Amino acid sequence: MPLELSDFPDEVQVAFFIFGLLPDHYEGMSGTYMGKYWDGIEYYFKVYNIEEPKVTLYLMKMYENAIVNHKAKEAEKRQKAAERKAHARGGYTHNVKT
Repeated sequence: MPLELSDFPDEVQVAFFIFGLLPDHYEGMSGTYMGKYWDGIEYYFKVYNIEEPKVTLYLMKMYENAIVNHKAKEAEKRQKAAERKAHARGGYTHNVKT
C-alpha cells in the first residue's frame, strides 16, 4: 500500500506543501526538468510562519534531488529506447541529405 501524506511527520508534510508552491524550472531547448525556482522561498516561510525554515529547506532540497534524479533516469530510458528503435529500423536517427 502506498504511503499517504498523513503518514509522514508534520515537518515533512509542511516541506511537501511549500515545495508544491514553488514553480518548476525547465531547461529551455531540451525541456529537461532542472528542479524548482527557489526565489520565493523566504516569502513562503514568512507567509506560512514556518518555525524551522532550515529543517524545512533541508527536507525540500532532499525531495527535489530525488525528483530530479528520477526524471533524469526516465529521460535516459526514453532516449535509449528511441535509439534502439531507430537502430532496429536500420536507419539513422536523422534524415540528412547532401
